[in-house]
Amino acid sequence: MHEAPSQASQSTARGQTARATAILVTGAGGEMGHDLIRAIARSEENVAIVGFDLRPLDRNVAQYCAETVVGDVQNLELLQSITDRYSFGRIYHLAAMLSSSAERAPGRAYDVNVGGTMNLLRLAVDERDATGRSPMVLFPSTIAVYGHPTLEHKASAGPVQEHEHLEPRTMYGCNKLAAEHLGRYYTDHHRQFDEGPTGSVDFRAIRFPGLISAETLPTGGTTDYGPEMLHAAARNQVYDCFVREDSRLPFMTMPEAIESIVRISSAPRSALTRSAYNVRSFAPSAAEIHQALRAHYPALTVGFKPNPGRQMIVDGWPGDTDDRAARADWGWSPAHTLDSALESYLIPGLKAHYGNA
Repeated sequence: MHEAPSQASQSTARGQTARATAILVTGAGGEMGHDLIRAIARSEENVAIVGFDLRPLDRNVAQYCAETVVGDVQNLELLQSITDRYSFGRIYHLAAMLSSSAERAPGRAYDVNVGGTMNLLRLAVDERDATGRSPMVLFPSTIAVYGHPTLEHKASAGPVQEHEHLEPRTMYGCNKLAAEHLGRYYTDHHRQFDEGPTGSVDFRAIRFPGLISAETLPTGGTTDYGPEMLHAAARNQVYDCFVREDSRLPFMTMPEAIESIVRISSAPRSALTRSAYNVRSFAPSAAEIHQALRAHYPALTVGFKPNPGRQMIVDGWPGDTDDRAARADWGWSPAHTLDSALESYLIPGLKAHYGNA
């Protein structure tokens, strides 16, 4: 089902014979989708963006889109119908079921996270066949693709490189790693038995750590204890943290995540040495997040009450990742430490968001 497109979009769809060049963003209704669409609209004049999500987009995001589509990435027929109107040179495939949700419904998670990705890759292959150009497919992956069997193994491993410890312990991690391999196949090996060049798409993945935003409290992610603690502090609430004090994971701010997507999207294909890259900013323990927050919110009270299932997931993920490949290949550079993120972005943003500036 389609949400009614804008007036400009309607007239274009009726009057043209050729397809309009556009960018497709799936999962456009999520926080990353919101921020990415705004970033694209600000930096690229006259670009047509098609926003795709399970629910109608907020007006403040839909205004940047030539058209918005309500639907499920599992619906290949619906996705293909959009290509009757648009030629997609770039596809940002953000739609996914997150880690905790995927553990509760692994079958549906597979259908959405792997099946949905396969549908977008098929869309890109069709575009390659129709135009001769290989569309870029940007895929947000995750540190969940890694897996440590024990806490001792995690402690001794140090920052994990892209080729190491690829034994995910969650359905979410398995899904994301499988999708990465599909993207690599369609970029490097598709049609390898045919005459001529192999590869049909330009697939690029970023393995994101936990993402922290000053504006939105995410749900369904296992790294959410970081942002949840921040928002509890801003609301002057007691927070029951679902992991131990010594739990350690890499994080970055949402603006840094958007910047990394923009940077890798702008890099020439020849500069890339792999299909999936680590990015990260800082890697505090849960206790260190608590202590850093207390410098700004002295009354903050945090009780550490580990949830066994979510703690198991966190214990299997890396305490930090190695982002040297992204730095070397496409100029990635983190903007923040934990303290600078709090001082220059998170605390001012939280105060503005909750009206207690």
